[in-house]
Amino acid sequence: MSSSSTSWTRLIRFIAQEDGAEYYGQPVDDSTDVGLAIYSGNTVRAAVVQASSAVDPAARVTSQVLTVKKLLSPIKRSSVGAVVAIGLNYTDHAKEMNLDIPDVPTIFLKARTSITDPNAVIKVPKAALDHIDYEVELAVVLSKDCRDVSPEEALDYVLGYTLANDLTSRNHQALTSQWSHAKSFDAFCPLGPCIVSSRALLDPSNVALTTRLEDQPDRYLQSGNTSSWIFPLAKAISYISQGYTLEAGSVLLTGTPPGIGAGQTPPVWLKHGDVTLLNANHGIGTLVNTFSFEAAPKMNGVH
Repeated sequence: MSSSSTSWTRLIRFIAQEDGAEYYGQPVDDSTDVGLAIYSGNTVRAAVVQASSAVDPAARVTSQVLTVKKLLSPIKRSSVGAVVAIGLNYTDHAKEMNLDIPDVPTIFLKARTSITDPNAVIKVPKAALDHIDYEVELAVVLSKDCRDVSPEEALDYVLGYTLANDLTSRNHQALTSQWSHAKSFDAFCPLGPCIVSSRALLDPSNVALTTRLEDQPDRYLQSGNTSSWIFPLAKAISYISQGYTLEAGSVLLTGTPPGIGAGQTPPVWLKHGDVTLLNANHGIGTLVNTFSFEAAPKMNGVH
């Protein structure tokens, strides 16, 4: 169990309607899906959290309430130690891809410059037009530097949980055994809409995750649960931290459940104008992004 002692339970970062300044905040209404509400044009109010960063141990919820004009990624790029990802971590995803269950986690890094905001328009560059795929992932934010920790103490380093879309150019991924380039194009790691504190989400091994496209609201492309993790979070953090310092603010992407575009029949590749809606329960909410391609992709496969 995590020892996180944050004064907030759900943290957002936003531009305020009242003065155009940037703030951290906690949504006033605990039941509001902040990402979906902002995308739908609904009013979201937040109590200002006085903090120097998302990982500030002295962060304090204040009585000042402001209106959210624009939602930002809950942690700034400059506050992120590293974006570390696990490549295959769901038993059912391994089955759909006909892959053996790995003995140890496959680890890769995504560039910090790939981080972008909820509701941001993701401009897919000309260099990565074909076969762009979605991957919903539970993202874990670390509260303090972490090195050589045991599984028993690993969750003590968790600040909280948010959502990530581990966007991937499958064409680039197929060119080499190294995945970072295919997954690190600008804006290929949307984060949000909020961080749920580890004291509010006590069991990360029971989080439901889904992916939909806006133009197909009744079709769940991905639907899974972290209960299918191959490597439980505590073991994964411990494994990665051996001889390797995970700095405070580091974001750990924990793998994706079944239903990725490459696994569909026929394949489902993102196209210009698509809107992805990734969702997690336990108050995390919906991560919404729109895709704009710099040129028309040439690809096989349909929605």
